[in-house]
Amino acid sequence: MKKALATVAALGVVGALGTIGYANYFDKQQSATLLEKTKLSGQAKAVMQVMYDSGCQYCHAPNTKLPLYTKLPVLDKLFLYDIQHGTRAFNLNQFLAGVQNPQKLSEVDLAKLQRVIENDEMPPKRFQMVHWGSAPSAEDKALLLAWITKNREKFLPSHTEGTDAKRLVQPIPDALTVDAEKVALGEFLYHDGRLSGDGSIQCHTCHQLKNGGVDGLATSTGIKGQKGGINAPTVYNAAFNFAQFWDGRAATLADQAGGPPLNPVEMGSKNWQEIIDKLEKDEAFKQAFLKVYPAIDANTITNAIAEFEKTLITPNSAFDRYLKGDKNAISPAAKRGYQLFVENKCDTCHTGIAMGGQSYEFLGLYGDYFADRGTPLTDADKGRISHTGNPADLHKFKVPTLRNIALTAPYFHDARTSDLNEAIKLMLKYQVGKELSQKDVEYIKAFLETLTGEYKGKMLTKEE
Repeated sequence: MKKALATVAALGVVGALGTIGYANYFDKQQSATLLEKTKLSGQAKAVMQVMYDSGCQYCHAPNTKLPLYTKLPVLDKLFLYDIQHGTRAFNLNQFLAGVQNPQKLSEVDLAKLQRVIENDEMPPKRFQMVHWGSAPSAEDKALLLAWITKNREKFLPSHTEGTDAKRLVQPIPDALTVDAEKVALGEFLYHDGRLSGDGSIQCHTCHQLKNGGVDGLATSTGIKGQKGGINAPTVYNAAFNFAQFWDGRAATLADQAGGPPLNPVEMGSKNWQEIIDKLEKDEAFKQAFLKVYPAIDANTITNAIAEFEKTLITPNSAFDRYLKGDKNAISPAAKRGYQLFVENKCDTCHTGIAMGGQSYEFLGLYGDYFADRGTPLTDADKGRISHTGNPADLHKFKVPTLRNIALTAPYFHDARTSDLNEAIKLMLKYQVGKELSQKDVEYIKAFLETLTGEYKGKMLTKEE
């Protein structure tokens, strides 16, 4: 009996070592093949070699060839889950596109990679049990972190005190470069009801500057009392977004400004000519406009509004002053909240100047957000797939800014809660996979309340 058990154990060891040997051979062959396909050189090539040698492609790139052992019963389902979760959390193909073309490099991808390196999370320990040698060395980590820091520099706001390429969040600059004459026209149009079909709705109706850039409603009220299908995001700091709307269907502020006027539920104009005809009847406006633009048309109208919206940034929050060196600008509770914010990697998606607005993320990485919500799915719940048609974009939304969040309730695309504490708990549950104590949640809330900034030199407040 003992001899039989020893034989079985020996066979098990031989099988395990054989699997490990095969896996490592497969890893090296695949890494070399993938690296050659990138046609990279220099430091960029070295970065991708570390990524491939670490096996990131297995869980973070769809359609990657997998080792044969992953097809075994139980393991096949485990790997299928890991790939689905991994590609939602970090898509290696998207990252590679950014390495190959820096114009496509994502600030969020840099942030996510930095945090997993710093936390020694890449690759997972159970992966390393089979794929020996896949863990990056100290030299590999140093190479990646140096490359990340160098590439983050291009995202830093120019001429702004307190920036740090090694830190994931940055202070808001005091101002952006704008054309003052266009700004004046845009501000006028932003508050002009003639962009709507019956004159009753302005841009300002849904994005109220005295109320955090929102209207405080679950969904906004448009022309003829119609209700929109999704919670209106704040207009403040939208200039820092990499795209506009929850689904990112507008590439620029001007593109975004062109949507609501012709939306039958929002502003309800029939076409741009209807709007242009009304504006051209206003001789004073017409003369002022034609001094700046060659004509009154859809492009010049939306350009003017976009130029005005570039001024809707909110610098000099308590947290900005803290980043600039005033260590007494925020309370001890807020400092602890910021520490927890970083520890839980909230600053990876809520990164950069606006602390958001730089990526599309899947809502419900660690739980079924929509099933738990307990209400039927709506078109608004589809997310980015509504624009792209790509099944992988189902339930993906542009990450909202955290700037002025204490003023912008209700929260989420579906206005699920107006309680900031509850919003924090939901994010921890579904995006981080953790449950923190009530005290820790209150610390994070104290930190988020320091993100309220100034507009035209005055701290933003919310009118009741």
